[in-house]
Amino acid sequence: MDIQAEYRRKLTTPEEAVKLVKSGDWVDYSQVCSFPIALDRALAARKDKLRDVKVRHAISMRPVQVVEQDPAGESFTYHVWHCSGLDRKYIDAGRAYFSPMLFRHCGSYYERGYAPVNVAMVTVAPMDSHGYFSYGLTNCAQQELIDAADTVIVEVNPHMPWVPGLESDCIHVSRVDAIVECDEPFVYPAQPHASEVDRQIAANIFPHLRDGITLQLGIGGMPNALGSLIAESDLKDLGMHTELMSDGYLTLYQAGKITNTKKERNRGKGVFGIANGSRALYDFLDHNLGVVSAPMHYINDPAVIRQFEHFVSINGCIAFDLYGQVCSETAGLRQISGTGGQLDFVEGAYEAGHGMAFLATASTFTDRSGKLHSNILPHFSAGDVITTPRAMAPWLVTEYGAKNLAGLPTWQRAEAVISLAHPDFREKLIRAAEQQKIWRQSCKR
Repeated sequence: MDIQAEYRRKLTTPEEAVKLVKSGDWVDYSQVCSFPIALDRALAARKDKLRDVKVRHAISMRPVQVVEQDPAGESFTYHVWHCSGLDRKYIDAGRAYFSPMLFRHCGSYYERGYAPVNVAMVTVAPMDSHGYFSYGLTNCAQQELIDAADTVIVEVNPHMPWVPGLESDCIHVSRVDAIVECDEPFVYPAQPHASEVDRQIAANIFPHLRDGITLQLGIGGMPNALGSLIAESDLKDLGMHTELMSDGYLTLYQAGKITNTKKERNRGKGVFGIANGSRALYDFLDHNLGVVSAPMHYINDPAVIRQFEHFVSINGCIAFDLYGQVCSETAGLRQISGTGGQLDFVEGAYEAGHGMAFLATASTFTDRSGKLHSNILPHFSAGDVITTPRAMAPWLVTEYGAKNLAGLPTWQRAEAVISLAHPDFREKLIRAAEQQKIWRQSCKR
């Protein structure tokens, strides 16, 4: 095959490429940085010629034109696997819909036909000399969605780094139906600021970390604060196995803390499913053979995670109650993020020989009127979605400490959880525990 001739034959404009979409189709934009900038804009421009086109994505980093240009949703219906701040606004306005999923199962939804794809539109790195386009920053479930698609359109963007993978990291030009080119830079998310509470929470987790652990970090101010603590510490020879790689890991690489030399699997390689962060992070990943991508069915599989003897998972949550139930994706009925891989890593870390999983939140939040509220609740009753059930509750952390709930009866859980609450709310929580018959009568206040 003359791959350059094949490329030229399939190269077209975004406006021509989106004519492959028909009314009633499911169109998939993949996730995060695979979002097809030019194709989205061109598809939105066809709103008067299309009806009932369903578009799927996750963690939108820029305004989505099929939503922005069709505010009444007459032509397009937008769906997300996981929410960014922008996605929350779309859902709040009734202009997008959330699709619940476990990250490790996401690819199987495509394989089994639960998530149909008529047209896949994904951003890729420029073609190499052998005819392959790297998926770059998004491995995730991209291969499964492409395999499920009737039609595949790639949007070639030189800002997408070339990232090697364990598997499912590229597509050959022969498997592509149409090619468009786009030279618009990505949106680089602002790095979350670490508050004083974030630093206190990080300090409560830090004593549990050891040399040689394999680490999974979520995103946000607290993981960034923890990354800074580790970077300034004597810890060494850490490994990376994570669903999402952010700038917190870049800090650890630059400090020489991550070497991946002690990992039981993929030794010498840091492994991630999705990368999202700064231009510096993307430059670090480009043609870096020490870091590889992998699909979520591998990254998030508890059977894989358990093979890391000293695996530590650290993620945020929104609230938890006296029973050890954890909400990490909604505030009442309002969608905030998604289940993602939290359950995957809680389960996998528990099954590892000396694994630990931490779910952390600030003990309180202040509403718009300035009133202080507790993030530790007597019980959930406002429609909050339970992400981690009490039977799987791991270490829970606030700025007031860290407590392991595994194996504890209800009264010991209540005691442990209340100790993590803001002092102003502890007496009220004790009274609630008494009413709920989960406070030991012999306990003294």
